[in-house]
Formats: sequence, C-alpha cells, structure tokens
Amino acid sequence: ITETSVSLLQWFFYIGFGVSIVLFLLKLLKIYNLIYSNPKVDENGFRLVNLGKSTAAFSFLNYIFIGEKIGQKEAAQILEHEKIHVKQKHTLDLLYFEILRILFWFNPLIYIYQTSIATLHEYIADAKAVKEQSKSHYYQNLLSQIFDTNNVSFINTFFNKSLIKKRIVMLSKQKSKNILKLKYVLLIPVVFGMLIYTSCSQTTVVETEIGVEGVEGTKSALISKIAAMKKQMEIQGHASDHEIKGFDLLVRVIKSDKKDKSLINEIHSYEATKNKSALTSRIVDVFEQLQKQGNISDDENKILKTLMMLASPNGFSDPFFQDVIEYAEIPYAVIEQVPVYPGCESGTNEVQKKCMSQNVSKFVAQNFNTKVGEENGLIGRQKIYVHFKIDNQGNVVNVKAKAPHEVLESEAKRVIEMLPKMTPGMQEGKAVNVPYSLPIVFEIEE
Repeated sequence: ITETSVSLLQWFFYIGFGVSIVLFLLKLLKIYNLIYSNPKVDENGFRLVNLGKSTAAFSFLNYIFIGEKIGQKEAAQILEHEKIHVKQKHTLDLLYFEILRILFWFNPLIYIYQTSIATLHEYIADAKAVKEQSKSHYYQNLLSQIFDTNNVSFINTFFNKSLIKKRIVMLSKQKSKNILKLKYVLLIPVVFGMLIYTSCSQTTVVETEIGVEGVEGTKSALISKIAAMKKQMEIQGHASDHEIKGFDLLVRVIKSDKKDKSLINEIHSYEATKNKSALTSRIVDVFEQLQKQGNISDDENKILKTLMMLASPNGFSDPFFQDVIEYAEIPYAVIEQVPVYPGCESGTNEVQKKCMSQNVSKFVAQNFNTKVGEENGLIGRQKIYVHFKIDNQGNVVNVKAKAPHEVLESEAKRVIEMLPKMTPGMQEGKAVNVPYSLPIVFEIEE
C-alpha cells in the first residue's frame, strides 16, 4: 500500500467521522427543541412532554414524549410502556451504540447491533407493561394507532411499523421452562467446541494439499512462493500457453549452469506481461525471488525441480529430472496407475481403486482397538482423519492423524502403519509417491 493510498483512506475515514458527528448533534438538537418548545410535567422519576398536534410516542433518558392526539386510555397504556424504558435506562444502551456509530461509521455490524438492541428493549417493555392490562387490549392499541414517529436512532419508540408484528408475536410466546433454558445453555459450549474442531480439521487438510515434498521444517521465502504456485496449479487444473511458457523458462533457469543473457531478457519480458493471470503472477513471484536471492539451496532446487518435472509434458522421461522422481507426488484421483493392494491386481484402474478402498477399510475395522476410547472416557461418535503416503516402493509412510483425543490418533497411526506393502503407483511408467486420505468413524456406546 502506497503512502498516497493510506492518506486517501485517512481522509475518507475523517470525512465519515465528521459527518457522523454532525448527524448525531442534529438529532440531539431535534430532541432539545421538542423539550424546549412543548409543555412539560414532572412526574415520579420522569418528565412528561406533551407534543402538540402529534400522535408520536417515545422516550429519551428520563423524558417521555406523548402526542396530544393520542386518546387518554391509549396514552395511559403507552405511559406504562415508556416508564420501563426510563427505569431501565435503555437510552444509555442506545447512546453507547450511537458513539460506536461515530467511531466505526464504516462497520455495518454496529447498525445491525443497535437495531437489535432497540428491538430487545421493546420486547422487555412490552412484557412488563402487559402485566398491568389484558393482552387483547394491548394488541388492539398497537394495531389501532396512527404511525407518526420521529426517526431518531437512540430514542425508544412506541409506534414502529416494522416492529409491530414482531412485538405481537413475542407477546404471544409462552415463557420457556427453566429445564429447556438449561438445555440451550449446555449446547453453547458443545457447538463452540465443534466449530473449533472443524476449523482445526479443515486447516490440516489445506496444509496437506498445498504442501510440497521437502517443505516441512523449511520456511524460506522461495519455498513459500513455490508452494503458492503449486496451489494455483491445483486450483486451475490446466495451464494456458502463456503459463506453460513460464514453466519452460523456470525449467531453463534450473537447467542453466551459468547466466544466460538471452534467458534473462526473456524472463524480464515475461515479468512485464500485462493483465497477468493468477498462475502467471505466481510464476513471476518465483522469478523475482530467484533474482532477489541470487542463489538457490539444495532443498529449494529439489522442490522447484520436482514441481517442474510434474508440469513438463515429458518430465518423467527427461534424464534431467531422474534424480527427483522419488520425491514426486501424484494425487490418487489422477494418477495413471493407482497403488495396488495385495489381492486387487486384476481389473481396471477404477476396479482396483474400489478394491483397495474396501480392503483398507476392512483392515482398519479388524485391527482398530476401540477400547482405547472407552478406557479414556470417550463416548458417542468418534471421527479420525488419517493422511499417509504410499511411496515409490509401495510402503506406507508419513502417517498423520487428527482426532479429538491423542489416544485415538496414536491408535490410528498404529493400525495404518500395519498395512501390507502394496504395488506402488505408476506415472508415465515411473513409480511415484501417492498421498491417501482415510476417515475412520466409529461409535462408543455410553
């Protein structure tokens, strides 16, 4: 962000701040004029302001405003309602949100919360006021009045068109029994815990998807940019001719032993491309980081070289990439020949996939010790997310598990590591690593 853009944002904030203050002062002036220009009567704990030629009814601090056109019976009912607002100091709540609206005028949540608080105030006042009279009379009063209310956000308005239906519905509701309230209270920590667990699980999946072999434990800027490029490649699933040109340039960079001026000029030309696609931008980021560093470590070279082998049309058959084939990972869903579980050798690729899925699930069901959950006081439905790789030798490696309890994670790892050796997956005739994910779900009865 440039200094100019920051300055513009500051000016924009100050202009909105100033306008909000002016509007607030105008609202206060409007109420002051009503107090000053209309007759007032001091009552017990509040001041009643009689609004001439008006059907409005509302309260502000300890002032209750009632129009003289409202009938005596209706005025008495309204007065009981507005007294609740005064006694419980509801205006202070609304003024608090009014101050927040000035400071954070750009945040729509402030306006939503203020409206919700005002609605809640009406529900509270209705619930208490209706105890002094029959509900039917109160409903009739709500529906029969002429709506002539001042539109000020920090007053408690008796007549509000958008609220009438909600207020009547709320008055009609039966009060919840205490035991039902307790159930809702107990649900809050449960829901909160589920949200946290879901968030953690989702984060784990994303980190696995964007991972590049060899990244673990390494946090260099270049590796981060290579990972971002790989992620964009996975999102798109294809590359345009211009993006493929970028891959070719990267391959030439890692193949070149010395500085090639023509290559440097081509890279500069590529970096100057206008209207870059998302993937082109990620490729350019890698070029810029390479130029900034001036050199590349063995780990960075291995990671970039492995990714470029996967992006190149004949990468697996290119002698230059033979030393990194062992690091290549091909997703299970797109690999040419999936890893084969013992006994699943016959049939098509899809048949072998199904056979492997069934046998892995069967193996886990037979060997997983569910008693570890019972022994640690766990009950109900348990879900474990397991991620592992079938390497280019057919071995199960890098087993990771995510579960609500450590004992479940340990048990899941133990069982997965017991899986038999398989025939490795093949891509372009070369054995490669294949990542595999498996959910384990079981029920522990109480």
